[in-house]
Amino acid sequence: MSLLSTPYEAGEFFDEMYAAGGEVRPHYRLLAERLATLPVAEFERRRAAVDLAFLRRGITFTVYNDAEGTERIFPFDLIPRIIPAREWSRLEAGLIQRITALNLFLHDLYHEQKILRDKVVPAAQILSAKHFRREFMNFSVPRNIYVHICGTDLIRDRDGTYLVLEDNLRCPSGVSYMIENRSAMRRAFPNLFQSYGVRPVEGYSEELLKALLHIAPKRSDKPSVVLLTPGVYNSAYFEHCFLARQMGVPIVEGRDLVVHDASVYMRTTSGLLPVDVIYRRIDDDFLDPAVFRSDSMLGVPGLVTAYRAGNVALANSIGTGVADDKVVCAYIPKVIKYYLDQDPIIPSVPTYIASDPSDRKFILENIARLVVKSANEAGGYGMLIGPAATKEEVGDFRSKVAANPRNFIAQDPVMLSRSPTWCQQTLEGRHIDLRPYVLCGEKTVVTPGGLTRVALRKGSLVVNSSQGGGSKDTWVLAGTK
Repeated sequence: MSLLSTPYEAGEFFDEMYAAGGEVRPHYRLLAERLATLPVAEFERRRAAVDLAFLRRGITFTVYNDAEGTERIFPFDLIPRIIPAREWSRLEAGLIQRITALNLFLHDLYHEQKILRDKVVPAAQILSAKHFRREFMNFSVPRNIYVHICGTDLIRDRDGTYLVLEDNLRCPSGVSYMIENRSAMRRAFPNLFQSYGVRPVEGYSEELLKALLHIAPKRSDKPSVVLLTPGVYNSAYFEHCFLARQMGVPIVEGRDLVVHDASVYMRTTSGLLPVDVIYRRIDDDFLDPAVFRSDSMLGVPGLVTAYRAGNVALANSIGTGVADDKVVCAYIPKVIKYYLDQDPIIPSVPTYIASDPSDRKFILENIARLVVKSANEAGGYGMLIGPAATKEEVGDFRSKVAANPRNFIAQDPVMLSRSPTWCQQTLEGRHIDLRPYVLCGEKTVVTPGGLTRVALRKGSLVVNSSQGGGSKDTWVLAGTK
């Protein structure tokens, strides 16, 4: 019995592998041929070997407030998601267009604010944004780059059209799983992998280091870079260690750094060593207790002073969070048109903004059939999927939206594409998204692939690992097809 012995129902959704009528899409045919000859027992053996390797390598994530424990192996499905070269080329162009406009937007917001004066984006939405940092008005960031690392979440609708769901501009996570997934697939299916001509993702860490060195102050021929982590209890601590090791840079906590004379130093057994660039995986609020939250034990007192003096560079820059506020994100198509005079290559999911009176009326009247999201929550939290919610949950969210409309947006449910996924001894369709990673330094680089997240619970549209999701390897094919 092989993986394809039992019928597969594509259903009413766009399926990545199967076209209408059950025909295998051309770029999946080689995979389908292999799966058709692969016994289930052999597939399960390879899957168990991958799970064991993940456990031994500590490839885990943390779930907070869970009675079953916090540390979990990141669930991984061995059926890859495959993207043809021509399809990827359009996505790559759209992501470069988007990060270019985002950097211009952030520079404008913290300087002239022309886009607000021209009323393309309402000033009230920016000035009331949780992560808009007035302290950094008229501050010039190194190389005028605010967003050095971006993870943009993409989905496909019923017709297979790619749409931008949201941007992650502060501390985007998941890239370590993208790289580890690739390593696992190389071991599990070495011959299949080679025959497909898959573009590599392993160069991400090298490109990340180049982007960080690009913003270093010009005071040293060999700039020093560190990765600043909140510590071992953070949900992405595995990734912090992974990236620091891959780049060959120290991983530090706030207590390992000290500021003297507006410069940052790292404490070592050999004394204090200067630090030029900090890849920070800590939100703005906790970076410097002298400027932001005074109760923060994670940051570095005086860090903002050193940053303002130009003696240290931060990636991503302070204040980038204003642009991944879900309310502000709804205006990004207009932002692209304003700064680049171009239509978005990748359209965004249409969004209703609760602080707009007419939109709010529509949301409150139709909330039971909408997806409602908090402006600054992540990980699948602070969200209502109306069609799947109880009357009590709908009523609770209706009250929240009415009481604090600035904090909510709503969207019509998108019929997320599905991909064949191995679930309990059978191949079934599960909903997926895609988070490609974009690096902005001397040049803008989009890693060919990304993290495909999959909702492992049947019928679920929530792909986040904290909500029961897993991941797949993403194969971007070389060539022109």
